[in-house]
Amino acid sequence: MLEHGGRLRAAAQRYGIPLADWLDLSTGIAPEPWPLPAIPLEAWARLPEEDDGLEAAACTCYGARHALALAGSQAAIQALPELLPAGRVGVLGLSYAEHAHAWRRAGHRLVRLDVAAIDAQLDRLDALVLANPNNPTGERFAPAQLLAWHARLQTRGGHLLVDEAFIDCTPALSVAAFSDRPGLIVLRSFGKFFGLAGVRLGFVLAEPGLLAGLRERLGPWAVSGPARALGLQALDGANAGARRRRAAELQRQGAALAELLSAHGLHPAGGCALFQWLPRLDAAALHDFLARRGILVRLFSEPASLRFGLPATEADWQRLARALADYPKETT
Repeated sequence: MLEHGGRLRAAAQRYGIPLADWLDLSTGIAPEPWPLPAIPLEAWARLPEEDDGLEAAACTCYGARHALALAGSQAAIQALPELLPAGRVGVLGLSYAEHAHAWRRAGHRLVRLDVAAIDAQLDRLDALVLANPNNPTGERFAPAQLLAWHARLQTRGGHLLVDEAFIDCTPALSVAAFSDRPGLIVLRSFGKFFGLAGVRLGFVLAEPGLLAGLRERLGPWAVSGPARALGLQALDGANAGARRRRAAELQRQGAALAELLSAHGLHPAGGCALFQWLPRLDAAALHDFLARRGILVRLFSEPASLRFGLPATEADWQRLARALADYPKETT
C-alpha cells in the first residue's frame, strides 16, 4: 500500500516518543470533530438499510441530483477504474497518489500532466482525474474550466473525475450540481471536513447508470449502520448553519496556519482551509527536526516538500510556533 499521513504509531516507534505526546499534523483532517449524536441501538443491532434518506441528505447538502454512499471516497477511488474501459488517463504529477495507483492497477495507461499541459493533452485522453483543491498543493480549478474540459472529453465518450475531498470550505468551487451529466464523476469525503475520518463515509455523485454499476460492484451494506446514522445527522438541512460556521472557522484557521509558517520564513506555496503545502530543499531535515519534538507533518520526496495540517488547541499552536522558531538555531 502507498504511504499516507496519520501513521502515528510508526512515528512513535521510530522516534521513541509515546503516542500521547505527539502533535499529529500529518493529515488534512479538521482538528475538532463534529459533535457526535446519540446513535440509535438499532443502527448497531440491525443490518444497514439503504432507504434511510442518507443519499437524499447528501444530494441536498452538496447540490447534486444523485448520490451513492460508500465507506469513504477511497472505496470509489479503487473501484471506479474497474468500471471503465482501459484507456489513457491524465493525472497530475503531484496529487493524491491513490488515484494514479488505482487507474494503473486496473490496466489504464497513465499520462502524467502539469496543469499547463491539460489543454494540449486533453483530446488524447479517455479520462482526466483532478482533485479540487488539489492535495497536497492546494491548486484550485474554476468550475467553468472543469465543465469545459468535461464537455470536450464527453464528445468522445470520455470521463472527468473530480475529487472534492477538501472542497467543503469553498463550496462555490464544486461541480456537484452538474454531476448528473454523463461522464462527470464527483467524489465527496465526509471525514475530513467533519473531523471524523474514522467513520469511513464518502459519496459518489454521478449519473444513475454509473452509480448502479458501482453499487453492484461494492455489494450490499457498504456503509455501516452507525456511519449512516451519523452522516444523516451531520448532513441534515437543520445543521446547514452549523456547517457554514464550521467552514468559516476552518478557513480562518487555514489562513492563520499560513501566517504562522510565513512568520518563521516558511512560506507556503499553496494550501486550503485544512492544510498548507511547503516545498523546501530541506524538507526531510525539517520533518525530522519536528518529529524529534513529537510533531508529525507529512513529508513528500518529489518534489521535496511538507504538508502541515491544523493544530487543534491553543497549546498545540504554541507548541508548533516554538518548534518553528527553534529550527533556524539548529541549522546555523
